[in-house]
Amino acid sequence: MRWTWIDRFTAFESRKSATAVKCLSLAEDHFADHFPGFPVMPAPLILEGLAQTGGILVGEANQYRENVVLAKMSAKFHREAMAGEQLTYTTTIDDLNETGARVKGTAHSGSDLVAEADIMFAHVKPDQLPPGIPDPKFVFSGELSHLLKMAEAVAKR
Repeated sequence: MRWTWIDRFTAFESRKSATAVKCLSLAEDHFADHFPGFPVMPAPLILEGLAQTGGILVGEANQYRENVVLAKMSAKFHREAMAGEQLTYTTTIDDLNETGARVKGTAHSGSDLVAEADIMFAHVKPDQLPPGIPDPKFVFSGELSHLLKMAEAVAKR
């Protein structure tokens, strides 16, 4: 199962930056256990939302010809994100080359900085994938394809 941690893109500038939002609903399963009586978004899921926003930005920069995989991330958290808030993920490309990309990202709730991250992505060719991956374009297929169409629509505005 793949989970999508972006609800929609609100801005998209090809090869430069992307902004997406995620509304944190108490109806999401992870809030029941993390933590009962104090529903906060798990930090790894915040980072996944940033990585998805940045990964789509990097993938679009090469017209999705390359699989873009998360290679490395360092992050700093400033506060928790609570059920009922809306996170805004903003990512900018610092460096893009044939082997991958370096992206800076922030997650805000309103004007409050929730987290910031430096993210490195690698471009992985189909012959570099482990055996058993059925779709050589696995990164930009399935559920993420809907987000790709949204990013493209926002970029055309």
